[in-house]
Amino acid sequence: MKKSTFIIAGIGIALFILVTLMLKSCIIQNTKPEECVVIDVKVTKITEGGVKDIVFHDDGTDFYYINRGLEQGLNLDTLKTKVLNKTVTLHLAKVLGGITSEHISQLALDDEIIYTEFD
Repeated sequence: MKKSTFIIAGIGIALFILVTLMLKSCIIQNTKPEECVVIDVKVTKITEGGVKDIVFHDDGTDFYYINRGLEQGLNLDTLKTKVLNKTVTLHLAKVLGGITSEHISQLALDDEIIYTEFD
């Protein structure tokens, strides 16, 4: 085989490994509190989005979501009664080298934890 074939194959393998690592880093699994960014947000709107996701909107243009929250026993009407127009504390998962996602790992109102993925 030619040297250029080995170089192209090596580049292809390196790109495959790089893409695989990047995609894996975007998947949120087994998040721990110390791996999250904690923010306080005033919830002004709650909607269903994606595939049974629960989306919390702030008074600006930001939004945060609980992945498949409606499949996990959460209810939109109950959440609206409990947290709408109130300031909640969110633990947001980090992905891809520490970038903060909109994925909610924990939602709390004052001292009450309403939703958590933590063990």
